[in-house]
Amino acid sequence: MNPIVINQRAQHVLKILVERYIQEGYPIGSKTIADEYSIGLSPATIRHILADLEEGGYLTSPHTSAGRMPTLKGYRFFVNSLLTRKPLEGEEIEALKNKLDPDLNLVALVQSASALLSDLTQLTGIVALPKRNRIELRQVEFLPLSSNRVLVILVLNNREVQNRIIYTDRFYGQTELQQAANYLNQHYAGKELVAIKQELLAAIYQDHDNMTQLLQTAIDVADKAFAPPQEEKDYVVTGQANILSYSREADLKQLRALLDAINQKQEIVNLLSYALEADGIQIFIGKESGYQVFDDCSIIATSYSVGDQMIGSLGVIGPTRMPYDRVISAVDVTAKLLSAALNQDCESPYRVK
Repeated sequence: MNPIVINQRAQHVLKILVERYIQEGYPIGSKTIADEYSIGLSPATIRHILADLEEGGYLTSPHTSAGRMPTLKGYRFFVNSLLTRKPLEGEEIEALKNKLDPDLNLVALVQSASALLSDLTQLTGIVALPKRNRIELRQVEFLPLSSNRVLVILVLNNREVQNRIIYTDRFYGQTELQQAANYLNQHYAGKELVAIKQELLAAIYQDHDNMTQLLQTAIDVADKAFAPPQEEKDYVVTGQANILSYSREADLKQLRALLDAINQKQEIVNLLSYALEADGIQIFIGKESGYQVFDDCSIIATSYSVGDQMIGSLGVIGPTRMPYDRVISAVDVTAKLLSAALNQDCESPYRVK
């Protein structure tokens, strides 16, 4: 569309129409804008502006006699150039802080953040757990069980404790396992799990013929103990039921496909990973996500951090007809509160040293 057509007057009309459409969900006509908004323009003038905006691809009309509603291009222009954020009030933020208790373990904290996003926006809240290869080992203990099984107790980043059962190639006694744990704790505490596995593999290649029994035991149990479990989640999602409220805008087949995409997670993981690598709030409107299943949705995401290290991302998914002014603020505030909770304790699990 010619930039001359999107002058200040046209922008004002477009802003009113998009905000009204987001609020009501029905096509908006020129008479509604002229009668209910004091902008000093006649219905005829507004009709002409709306026609120009439609010709430029910013608006569309379901049929000739209906009003108009924004296209993806119209939403994008609105979000980039016309949107006025609606900040959360101070008292509201204080109440939210209490819901993100820094004493919670990591998974519980992420679950709280996801629920918080869903409650704030009435959309579907999604929070990605930090990448497993960013998590550091603090301590490991091994306890022998029957049938070549070993109970592994992992302390990760002073906050998360995991108990795992692994299966080894042979039986290991208590003394062997204690020596292996002492060796790993002495040489690898404070290092990332992936780095530990890489260093142990390097040790095999460097001195395969002369490896001590201690090192062999440590390598055997660590290789299995430090592998992320298959059922481990990449993110926590809350408020899937809110998707049912989209039924006016999407048929049952589309809703089912959207729920499947969220449950199957790969598309969501990819978009959240992009948000982790980018700066600030990322907004994917409709087809901008690159995934057909999200063509009628918008995803607003950003990263959360400890110190200056971005360790994870969070966001919401909902219809393109969402209140962007408040949702963007909710995503931004939740990310900051989650970051603050992770940073509050001097022994925060992702504190940059």
